[in-house]
Amino acid sequence: MKSKWLRWLRGEASLQSSRQAAQIIRNEIARHLNTNLSDLYALFSLTPELVVRMLVIKSSGKQAALVYLEGMTDKISIDQHIIRPLIEEEKQSGELGISAGPAYKTRQWSAVETSILDGCSVLFVEGSGEAYLIRTQGWPQRAIEDPQLEASLKGAHQGFVETAIQNVALIRRYIQSRELKNKEMIVGSRAKAKLSILYIADLVKPELLKEMTDRLGKIKVDSILNSGELAEYIEDNPFSPFPQFIATERPDTAASHLLQGRIVVIVDRSPSVLIGPATFCSYFQSVDDYSTRWPIASFMRLLRYLGFILSTFLPAIYISVISFNYEIIPLDLLISIGESRERVPFPPIIEALVMEITLEMLREAGIRLPSPIGQTVGIVGGIVIGQAAVQAGIVSNIMVIIVASTAIASFILPSYDMASAIRLLRFPVMIVASMFGLIGIAIALMILVAHLISLESLGTPYGTPFAPVRFSDWKDTLIRLPLWSMMDRPKETRTKQSRRLGEPEPGGEGE
Repeated sequence: MKSKWLRWLRGEASLQSSRQAAQIIRNEIARHLNTNLSDLYALFSLTPELVVRMLVIKSSGKQAALVYLEGMTDKISIDQHIIRPLIEEEKQSGELGISAGPAYKTRQWSAVETSILDGCSVLFVEGSGEAYLIRTQGWPQRAIEDPQLEASLKGAHQGFVETAIQNVALIRRYIQSRELKNKEMIVGSRAKAKLSILYIADLVKPELLKEMTDRLGKIKVDSILNSGELAEYIEDNPFSPFPQFIATERPDTAASHLLQGRIVVIVDRSPSVLIGPATFCSYFQSVDDYSTRWPIASFMRLLRYLGFILSTFLPAIYISVISFNYEIIPLDLLISIGESRERVPFPPIIEALVMEITLEMLREAGIRLPSPIGQTVGIVGGIVIGQAAVQAGIVSNIMVIIVASTAIASFILPSYDMASAIRLLRFPVMIVASMFGLIGIAIALMILVAHLISLESLGTPYGTPFAPVRFSDWKDTLIRLPLWSMMDRPKETRTKQSRRLGEPEPGGEGE
């Protein structure tokens, strides 16, 4: 009974604290320093990392309080550029001796709260009904490293980090143009997330930019923690397995898409950015395609499309041929397959499901474990389990070959999101093949093509340039022709300037 009473008291105290904080947020800053400090402690109750530095401004002789969150600010900047000038230097009347940058004034407690949580320092001065907001952000951050998921042989070895300001700077290193604009938005009611919408003003279609900003403005949520969450709130079809925004960790990839008239959204605290609109073909393009000779790049791109087909339909084709349409197999091969399956007691669909699920489990285990151990588990586990399963008569040799080929084909795809979608689609295609044979695969293929044609990304057809047909964009789809032959930007982005080279087209718009 006593424990229940204490829990009730704690809950009531927490509720009272929340009500008091809400009341403070609606108030304006007082002229008395002690009143402001009292409201500050009530607003940030149970926040031991809150630092309040009391000092006397030498130029005016007034008492002041400098407030910031430890671990979110640069202490060297605070000591050398704020505290030391305030207490040692004499300025003219009405001036503050701050060299850390411009100090913005505010009368609202809501702005004070947001600034402190964002890593700024706030200065309260006795007798002033305003607070000074000073940018002193300095939270822990990692160094710029090579992207893990998008390795490149000839491209840059720089990847995005978890700080939006640095990510914007990385992109500006590639596009040194005044037309590269950065429109900032805040999303989230409880933990605010800063979004940076990057676009090239004289390229992007105004309707496309408006559609993106409208979708972002309609998000009502506590907070956005990463770009993957953001994509789910703004995508056209949330029930589709296919990604509808390109997620990348590479600044050069983001810059390339910006030059095509697309929009890049950077989420603060996320190491990957979103690019839209996306098309099906854009997930098969790699940054290395444009740094190697075009015949080699074309061959590699054809391999990726072949990998997409094999990883989606190869197990299903095996199931349908063995179960229904074995007459299409040459006799010698049929005898070899029959001998391999002689001791297997399960139908092909069970055999395929067991191996595919085992493969997916090994893949996930390799990702979750530390890197050296994960690679060992993936390789050794696959060999040991596959060999043991064949010897035990659970699966056939040909099934192990099919599953291994499917896995290798899925690894060719440069986009992790597209590869994950294929991993999911493989299972319903296998089930349909076990029920209807090759006819079931044909039905699944027609459904898949119809879905891709009907899908959109920011209102742009997902299947372009094949559906709708735009022959001018075929130069950079299945194959990549020489760069000098691709003088026009992709039509799906509907850019203001359709030409890649030459003078800007005033008032001109893409088709």
